[in-house]
Amino acid sequence: MMPLGTVPFGSFVKNVPNGTVPNGIFFYLCNMIPFLSLKEVTELHGAEIEEAVKRVVSSGWYLQGAENERFEADYAQFIGSKYCVGCANGLDALIWIFRAYIELGVMKPGDEVIVPANTYIATILSITENELKPVLVEPKADTLQIDDSKIEEAITPKTRAVCIVHLYGRNAYTDRIGEICRKYGLKLVEDNAQAHGCICADGRKTGSIGDASGHSFYPGKNLGALGDGGAVITNDPDLAAAVRTLANYGSSAKYVFKYMGRNSRLDEIQAAVLDVKLKHLEADNAHRQKVAAMYYEGLRNPLISLPECLPDAQNVYHLFPILVSENKRDELQSYLKENGIETLIHYPIPPHKQECYATEEWNRSQLNLPITEKLAAQELSLPIGPTISADNINYIIDTINRFR
Repeated sequence: MMPLGTVPFGSFVKNVPNGTVPNGIFFYLCNMIPFLSLKEVTELHGAEIEEAVKRVVSSGWYLQGAENERFEADYAQFIGSKYCVGCANGLDALIWIFRAYIELGVMKPGDEVIVPANTYIATILSITENELKPVLVEPKADTLQIDDSKIEEAITPKTRAVCIVHLYGRNAYTDRIGEICRKYGLKLVEDNAQAHGCICADGRKTGSIGDASGHSFYPGKNLGALGDGGAVITNDPDLAAAVRTLANYGSSAKYVFKYMGRNSRLDEIQAAVLDVKLKHLEADNAHRQKVAAMYYEGLRNPLISLPECLPDAQNVYHLFPILVSENKRDELQSYLKENGIETLIHYPIPPHKQECYATEEWNRSQLNLPITEKLAAQELSLPIGPTISADNINYIIDTINRFR
């Protein structure tokens, strides 16, 4: 891992006072500080990854083999749950959870699932894919997570589950959410796609708190594969068996099909790569946390506000979102690009404003969700990851602080 404080790879700089660069850094023309360099992330553990891939290729066994068994066991132990079922991607992981609950008779089409309005659309898609109805609840403006004070008022006789999303790598669980689920007999589903290794206030890892959780191993995630991948985590043996069957064409034994399923399996190469990277996840997350601490300490622009700083390991900083006021978000993004800093927006159009949900059936565009829409208009994500240097972070901070 590149330690904080090493000299960065350089970036293209404009608008630097007196032609100098903060902290004495020498920048090379036309290179950018990337939002996240997947090449550098892979190179951190490149030799181990190469060895693991060669092992799979040489084995001649590429699906549903020893690599999957090893990773599933290791990841379940890491999260703190009994069962891990690998699948093709994070969206499928969530789809299979709700589909399994339907097949097991826990839910039926038309039932409702309470879900944060501020989330990536995959969370919502997993619900509507199963003909369940998402009930969108606003987030808190300071935490960016579902407002637990608004959940109970959204419950109806058709409510069957609450799905929380540990968005940006931030813990979304509160004791109040657990109490509500127990009080009303609701399933608690976690979307843990962005929070591998995150810990909630009582010491449990996110992904082990609810009845089931969906995980994504998209390459840019804290625990990322070299392609798509996902997993379902649960302590429920019936749910785990149903998910595994559904993701294998609905087959529980060869040529025996219990459900109308699909092909959604984690391949052996991705499982082997993930098992390598899992060993380094806590160290990689610690690097992200040090970077975030620098941002919290150094950013002092009156146009910028930061979400509430969570204690200790309750944030693994998959993303570092800032909120830009006075309609300055796009201008700031352009300014940072001119100064050699790549940023991204997560997410400019909230799910209820997407065209796919503008139908008569879903017609979510008429919902009154001002906090969600404000976040979509103001959010900007800064570079963060396990390879970025302290010098680069200091340059980003100085550049943002000069913006007016």
